[in-house]
Amino acid sequence: MWKENLGNYLIDVSKYFLTGVFVTSLINDMEEVRWLIYVLSGAIAGILLVVGLYLLNGQQRED
Repeated sequence: MWKENLGNYLIDVSKYFLTGVFVTSLINDMEEVRWLIYVLSGAIAGILLVVGLYLLNGQQRED
């Protein structure tokens, strides 16, 4: 049960992380480091998404 909740939480954090970073970068003009922000936020959100999906997939196999 805790794996399912943690998986859902990580997927939600991944979505909110991407949304927050993209909205912030659109509001603030960060010309020189914009590509770095996009790459890092995409990588972190991707990692969180994969871990969350892995936890949810493992939970479904146990049921």
